Amino acid sequence: MEKITAGLLLGAAFGMAARWGRFCLLRGVRGQLKDQDSAPLRAFALAMAVALLASQALQALGSVDLATALPMRAQFSLVGVLLGGLLFGLGMVLANSCGARALVLLGGGNLRSLVVLVCLGLAAQATLTGVLAPLRAQLQTLGVVSPPAPDLAQALAQWLGTAQAPTALWTAGLLALALAWFALRPAPSRNTLPVLASAAVIGLLVAAGWWITAHVGADPFDPLPLTSLSFVAPTGDSLLYLMLSTGRPADFGVALVAGTCLGALALALAGKTFRIESFSSTPRLLAAIAGGVCMGFGGVLALGCSIGQGLAGFSSLALASFAALAAIVAGIALGLAAERQLSHYKEAQ
Repeated sequence: MEKITAGLLLGAAFGMAARWGRFCLLRGVRGQLKDQDSAPLRAFALAMAVALLASQALQALGSVDLATALPMRAQFSLVGVLLGGLLFGLGMVLANSCGARALVLLGGGNLRSLVVLVCLGLAAQATLTGVLAPLRAQLQTLGVVSPPAPDLAQALAQWLGTAQAPTALWTAGLLALALAWFALRPAPSRNTLPVLASAAVIGLLVAAGWWITAHVGADPFDPLPLTSLSFVAPTGDSLLYLMLSTGRPADFGVALVAGTCLGALALALAGKTFRIESFSSTPRLLAAIAGGVCMGFGGVLALGCSIGQGLAGFSSLALASFAALAAIVAGIALGLAAERQLSHYKEAQ
C-alpha cells in the first residue's frame, strides 16, 4: 500500500507539472519543425538534463542501482526497438498526444484523450499477452544485438579502460551540459520560464520514481526491476485493473496513471480551465483510434514511450533507450511531414 500511495503522489505531481508547462515531446518537435517555437523542445531537453543528473547522483550516492532498472537490456531487438519507436512517434502525431499527455488532457476534460488511452491500453495488452503477442515475439527475434554493456557509461568505461563510477558521472555531466546549453541558451522570456520550471520539476520526478521503487515497499527477498515514469504498459494494466480489481491488485504503474490524471484534474479545476471537449469530425476520431493503437503496439516493441524511454530510460544511460528515443523522434518527424503533405494536397483540391 505504501508503494501505491507513493505512485499516486508521484503521478499527481507529474500531472500538475505537465499540465502547468504543457509538457510534451510532440509539441517540442512540432514547434521546432513547423512553428519555429523552440520553447517546448527546450523544455524537454531540460527535463532530460535534470533527470540524468539527479538519477546519476542517486546512483553515485548508492541510493539506487540503475543496473537493475527496467530499461537496462543486456540483449534487445534493434529492429523491434526502432520499428516500435517509429510507430509510437507516428501514433503521437495521429493522436496529437502521447500516453502521458493524453492522461493530462483527460484530467482537463478532453474526451478525445479517453479514446486514445483506451485504444493505447488495449493495444498494449494485446501486444504483451493477447492476439498481437505472437507478432511481437516474432519481431523481437529480428536484429537482436548484445552490446558489450547495457548502458553508455559502462560501455565507455570498458572502451577507455576506466572505472565505471567516475565514467558515469562525467558522461552524465557532459550530456546534461549539452542539453542544458540547448535548453537555456536563448534568454528565457516570462512565458518560457514556467515551461522550463515545470520541465525541471519533471526531471526531478524521474529520479524520485527510481528512488521510490527502490525503497518504498521493497521486498529484499523478491527484488523487482526499478521503474520510474512510464505510461504504455501501466495504461494497459490500469484497464485490466478497472475490469478485474477483485482478482488483480493495483500496483505502482496503475497508481501512477491514476495519480497523473487526478493531478491534472486538480490543477484544471483550480485554474478554472476544466472543460469538456470532444471530436469535431469523424476523421479526427479515426485518427485518434489509429494513433492509440500505434502507440500501444509500438510502445511495447520499443520497450517504453517518449517518457519511459525518452526521460526515465535516458536518465539511466541505457543504450536501448537512446535507440528508442531516436526512433520516436524520427517517427514524429515522419508523421509531421506526412501531415504537411496531406494539408498541401487538400489545399490544392
